[in-house]
Amino acid sequence: MTQAGSRDPATDALRRAGERIEELLDASSAAGVVARERSEELVRQVTTLYGAGLARMLEILEGTGVLTFAVQDALVADDLVASLLLVHGLHPQGARTRVEAALESVRPYLGTHGGDVELLDLSDDGVVRLRLLGSCDGCPSSAATLELAVHAAIEAAAPETTSIEVVADRPTAQATPAVIPVAALRARLGGPGEPVAGRWVAAPEMGSLAAGEVGGFAVDGTDLLVCRIGADVFAFADRCAGCGSSMAGARLERQAGRPVGAGVLTCPHCRSHFDVRRAGAAVGAGGGHLQPFPVLVRDGVLSVALPRNSGAPEPAVAR
Repeated sequence: MTQAGSRDPATDALRRAGERIEELLDASSAAGVVARERSEELVRQVTTLYGAGLARMLEILEGTGVLTFAVQDALVADDLVASLLLVHGLHPQGARTRVEAALESVRPYLGTHGGDVELLDLSDDGVVRLRLLGSCDGCPSSAATLELAVHAAIEAAAPETTSIEVVADRPTAQATPAVIPVAALRARLGGPGEPVAGRWVAAPEMGSLAAGEVGGFAVDGTDLLVCRIGADVFAFADRCAGCGSSMAGARLERQAGRPVGAGVLTCPHCRSHFDVRRAGAAVGAGGGHLQPFPVLVRDGVLSVALPRNSGAPEPAVAR
């Protein structure tokens, strides 16, 4: 059993602290409304205090000429620091810049499925309007791709966004309110919070697959079927859309007449075929599709985006 590495211990510690504060706030509700309000006020005051201190530190750095553009870029590139700057309204980049950067970060994943995404507009009230391009538009797995890859990236980079609208020939997809560890706490203190669409989980063991190889991995309590085509790694839920069985033992094949670099996964039980580069869409009769999970290299670590409610926190292990 091999445990997947964490992206950054400091960031993980912050997230755990944010989750623990949420738990304590929930527990305080058992003592009544007054106890809950006092607990929230305490956290609000502490957050305000540290926010003021962080703002003062940035003012001092700028006043002494130390806060150069290079230093500023280094600060916003750090997940932990960027999250704190966002929480306290101190992030130097505007929302549109951060949304565009978020979309750029998920384009490698969309590109592996022959798709892309275009930012159409970001309104003053925080509504993001997007257009899915290429095979992502109309693909039966577009909803999952958008929810886990695009939504999660935008919510993390620009938590002030209120919704995400997709211009396409299907019902508009709506984003849930953004939540990041401390930002989630702040939103919670201002009103009811909602869960994030997905979460990125470090799973470097998936990168051990050789080109053309298929393997099963348990990541954060979710069973995945993972394969590699060239340098690209793809992950799907370990369940055949044709017969409902596990895909353990599935083969990655190139069907005659299909382009170089394409590949299909074949179920060992019902022999259904699924196009890897079209987000697991079925090939031939039968329809249906595998459930895809976005895979990206984040902070130098191969990571997979999983639904917020899937599984319990466990290490990634090869099965």
